[in-house]
Amino acid sequence: MTAHTTIPESAPSPLPHALPDSGIARLTHWGVIEATGEDSIRFLNSQLSNDLNQLSPTQARLAAFCSAKGRMLASFVAVQHSSGTVLLICSQDLLAATLKRLSMFVMRAKTKLRDATADYTLYGLIGSSAQAHGEPPTAPWRAFADGEATAVQLYPANGLSRQLWIGAADAPAPSGPVLALSDWQCAEVLSGVATVSAPVVEAFVPQMLNYESVGGVSFKKGCYPGQEVVARSQFRGTLKRRAYVASLSAPQGAPEPFAGQEVFSSQDPSQPCGLLVQASHSAPGDWLAIVSMQTSAAEHGSLHLGAPDGSALHLLTLPYALLEDI
Repeated sequence: MTAHTTIPESAPSPLPHALPDSGIARLTHWGVIEATGEDSIRFLNSQLSNDLNQLSPTQARLAAFCSAKGRMLASFVAVQHSSGTVLLICSQDLLAATLKRLSMFVMRAKTKLRDATADYTLYGLIGSSAQAHGEPPTAPWRAFADGEATAVQLYPANGLSRQLWIGAADAPAPSGPVLALSDWQCAEVLSGVATVSAPVVEAFVPQMLNYESVGGVSFKKGCYPGQEVVARSQFRGTLKRRAYVASLSAPQGAPEPFAGQEVFSSQDPSQPCGLLVQASHSAPGDWLAIVSMQTSAAEHGSLHLGAPDGSALHLLTLPYALLEDI
């Protein structure tokens, strides 16, 4: 299988936001679903897009939880916290609804699901702060112990290492200079790995967020909700929407960009060509965003947020290669 990226020739480079080269941020926008019991991994493997049978103390997993139509209800970083305990890290704003829906499928499986956000503390580590904890930079989704805590290597941003650090609620914070949450969220965007939040629930199949290219989908595992739709999208070469990293400048007084906002192309301004997935404020008046949209719109014409004459979106170089349709 070969790889490629679809990026317009006019994409600006280098990326327009200089991240601090070190820092730790408390991740209050993420929550934790805890699954405990001897069937936890087997149950979650039957529900999520990735192969949770490969989960281990040294290997985390990115995964999508989909509807029967293959639309993403949530995205998780799955971590084996201890034997029989799996943590699902997800957007805090959809945790309650996701937990309720997942719990409907437990039935006779020997697993218990609960909102365990209050029992854990989550930090994002970047640059030399990430390298100071546990291991030197390794492949994304590598997990390792950092004392009593667990750290997971994430996709880098602007070439800087990133880690997700998970400790007990009363654990001392990892060492490093304090990083503003907005800087961490800029790093999330620049990594190109999107997190599903409440405003975009059921808006995308995993490939529309490039999940098959960043380790979020297994095409070799057994069935899970929406599996046929996800596989058909990949194997029949019907991927017409992808995720892109973009920058924009919002005029003074204009509404802030928000998840679920429509994207328009000058090629066909009569209808939206995509949606904004997540955005972060990078400087006064400037924003970084992940948008999911038609690949044809990314290749031709200009892009605008919210309306055909809205703020211009400028696509940036995607920081990883996309897998071709199989």
